[in-house]
Amino acid sequence: MTTNPLARRTLLRTAAAGAAALPAAALPAHAAATAPAADPARTGTATAFTWLGNSGWRIEGSGRTVLLDPYLTRYDTGLFPTTSRKPAFDPATELTVDTALVEQHAGRADLILVTHAHWDHVNDVPHIARTTGATVMGTQTTCHLLAAMGVDRAKLVPVKGGEVLDFDGFTVETVGSLHSRNAKHTYFAPGTLTAPPARAPLTIGDLPEGDTLAFQIRFGDGPSAFLTGASDFVERHVTGLRPDIAMVAVPSRTGTTHAYASRLLNALGRPRTVVPVHWDNFETPIGEPALADDSMDLDGVVAEARRLVPGGRVIVPEHLQTLQFGG
Repeated sequence: MTTNPLARRTLLRTAAAGAAALPAAALPAHAAATAPAADPARTGTATAFTWLGNSGWRIEGSGRTVLLDPYLTRYDTGLFPTTSRKPAFDPATELTVDTALVEQHAGRADLILVTHAHWDHVNDVPHIARTTGATVMGTQTTCHLLAAMGVDRAKLVPVKGGEVLDFDGFTVETVGSLHSRNAKHTYFAPGTLTAPPARAPLTIGDLPEGDTLAFQIRFGDGPSAFLTGASDFVERHVTGLRPDIAMVAVPSRTGTTHAYASRLLNALGRPRTVVPVHWDNFETPIGEPALADDSMDLDGVVAEARRLVPGGRVIVPEHLQTLQFGG
């Protein structure tokens, strides 16, 4: 996340190396648009990835639905000054859920993966978990917070990173990761919990990061996808994963992680398909075209992916666009 203001309102429908990113208006929420993909991503079990904005995905394959960081409510916290009604970023902003909107786009989730516990990743998870009965996987802190927010403890799966877990029709590998850093080498709401909080979180400031995870998921014999929710990583943890597709969180232009994109893509084995995420203003409605946060270095990630993987695909998605791989 970044507290830098937007420099201008920009709609991004960028495609590289021949890959097309279609506007959301061209697709119903559950329609599947076929994305040009490298050969490994064109074979095996069909898997559909619908971008829910920010780092969020609805992933469907083998008759199962997995959500990653599903944040659809997207309310005003003052984080984006040019679109906010607030005078400044307000950590006391109350947690709220647009239940109708969330239910419209989340689907009937079987599993919810949470990269970390900041509000723009976990806010809508308790409602989805309670209404669908989905299992939720995250760090110990994430699980403690969700338990305090009313999620059934029996449905919470705490992980540390390194687990490779079988589910019905798909596998999930957890990867210990890191949260991005700003120009001061810090970030919003760090911290972890060793037990549930004394009261349920009420504001966005009540939600600490609680360590960060990434995930690699594969349905059947389909393509593998590496999924991130923050723009830093542990190089030794991702080396050798070699996913077919990488959903790469975009860093801030003022971030302080050294050579982020090149180090990540090289450690992953230079995946043939790269999909940048976490570059949009996530306080504008999910039903509207994605509005770029110009403080995020989307152009840099796209350029580095093109440079490292000539002939590969870089797909900059649109809100609610579905990309289908495999099949």
